[in-house]
Amino acid sequence: MQKVTMATFVICHGAWGAGWFWKKMRPLMRAHGHEMFTPSYTGIGERSHLLQSAMGRSINLDTHITDVLQVLKFEDLRDVILLGHSYGGMVATGVADRAAERIAQVVYVDAFVPRHGETAFSLQPPGGAEAIRALAAEQGEGWLIPPNPMPADSTPEDFAWGTPKRTLQPLACFEQALTLTGAVEKLPRKYIYCEVSRPGDVFRPFYNRAQTEPGWQHASMPTSHNPHVTMPAELMAILQAWVAPH
Repeated sequence: MQKVTMATFVICHGAWGAGWFWKKMRPLMRAHGHEMFTPSYTGIGERSHLLQSAMGRSINLDTHITDVLQVLKFEDLRDVILLGHSYGGMVATGVADRAAERIAQVVYVDAFVPRHGETAFSLQPPGGAEAIRALAAEQGEGWLIPPNPMPADSTPEDFAWGTPKRTLQPLACFEQALTLTGAVEKLPRKYIYCEVSRPGDVFRPFYNRAQTEPGWQHASMPTSHNPHVTMPAELMAILQAWVAPH
């Protein structure tokens, strides 16, 4: 008998990490009967060689939104659970707004939840954008952002696995404003907040919104910014509770 897929997840990954960073979630998704797509954005991960191509300096937020929209189109995906992690919240919001008819719900995992006209830089705490631009100037030829280090609660094995694979991120992805129609706000939205935050607690304001605005569900986890790495089984349990039929 053919196994029926319970849900289809499409991951909008964070900065620097790419689709490979969701490796621990794949067997968990399969065990629950779900299908998971983890496309890597242009210029990131296994597609990082494209930074050195003629298009390299033109890569921006719209490029990454288009990357995911193309997966939805060519895989003919519908009733999708779109999951945005970190910077991927910018991407997921843009994708959901432009392809709302294909999306069942949007899940944000310690991610930005932008409104129309906002950028990843405008959502940083005071001084955050300036610090990132300074890093790009010092270590990224002025247009690439070097990766943040893996969080302190990562295991030595995860440090060794993840650190060498994290690649540069185009600065323009953080600078470009997101254009929205409002369609994304009509979709069911959920937020997972990671309680072990970096200085500045970038994502706490979005968790607060999810607790006070109508139309949201929310949860929190006692871990740092990458629960798909540090607590994958616990993350899967939250997602499963939200998608399993009742």
